[in-house]
Amino acid sequence: MNGDPSSPEPRRTHEGSAPGSPTASGPPRGVEDARAQALSEALRSSFDIVKFLMALLVAAFVLSGVFTVKPNQVAIKLRFGRPVGIGAAQLLKPGLHWKLPYPIEDVVYVPVGESHTVTSTAGWYAQTEAEAATGQRPQALGLLRTGVDGYTLTGDGDIIHARATLTYRIRDPISYVFNFANATNLLQHLLDNALFYASARFTADDALYRNKLAFQEAVQARLQQWVEQLKLGVRIESGEVRIDTAPPIDVVEAFNNVIRARNQGSTKIQEAETYARSATNKAIGEASVIVRGAMTSSNYLVTTVAAEADRFEKLLPTYAANPDLFTERLLLDKAGQIFTNARIKIFLPERSDGKLWEVRLQLSKEPDIPKKETSKTE
Repeated sequence: MNGDPSSPEPRRTHEGSAPGSPTASGPPRGVEDARAQALSEALRSSFDIVKFLMALLVAAFVLSGVFTVKPNQVAIKLRFGRPVGIGAAQLLKPGLHWKLPYPIEDVVYVPVGESHTVTSTAGWYAQTEAEAATGQRPQALGLLRTGVDGYTLTGDGDIIHARATLTYRIRDPISYVFNFANATNLLQHLLDNALFYASARFTADDALYRNKLAFQEAVQARLQQWVEQLKLGVRIESGEVRIDTAPPIDVVEAFNNVIRARNQGSTKIQEAETYARSATNKAIGEASVIVRGAMTSSNYLVTTVAAEADRFEKLLPTYAANPDLFTERLLLDKAGQIFTNARIKIFLPERSDGKLWEVRLQLSKEPDIPKKETSKTE
């Protein structure tokens, strides 16, 4: 009652105060309700934002599993490292696909529609990039550098340089990707093996010049045998293995001399064969002409003799009946042929007494009478 702050009277006064009136211990109830409402709205907004973010996360999660397989590819989906599906169903065709995020599922792309190239240079001499691009040979050093210059041994014990370029396509993506740690490196080793294998079965002359096509086919056959035996899952078609061969750089000129001599010899042989064919054909033609002429003459002679024989046989009875008449006729015929061109004609008939005439002739030629020349004016 005397203003003691510890007396209960003031607290009763506080407790009996009207609602909404300010007190010394805290804000009025309306303020507290406003704060609670604001907090509730803030929490509600936060929950909405969280829901939106969760929806975005779910959408991102779903969309992160979408992947595209290109037209020249197939894809293999892996679930915990193992292909999903059986057989052909393991290969995903070009288009849109979906997978669970890594590391649950992963995708391996295999370019089956592309051509792949592997080159074997184990038997080729060392070249810089500029020399390889221009096809220029390196300078001759007089020796082969161990571990730098490659070469192969031929069946006749010679040394040559050889390289092979393989173009292939993937036929079995499952085998190509999962059965081998690195199929490309394995193919290169197999190509090296096929190159050395074929070199040991050909002579240097055949591998370099005479039979390069057979050498190439031997390399491809050996490589195809390895591919089928190992089930590598690739396809090697005819003509997809290209071979380059070259003699050692230090003896290139000697090889060139041999080639030039061989070419000259081939040229001479061809010229000789051409001349021989020409001479033979000419001789055969001339012989045919002679044979045909002889046959014609023979036929004419046989025909003429046959005609004369037939004529003689027909005249023989007439001659036998009157030989003198036949003789006189022949004499007149021959005399007519003789006297036709004779300038002086003397006829001595037979004497009745059978003796011979004695005729003395002065055979002096009459002088020629000069012919009168006609003048040009005439």
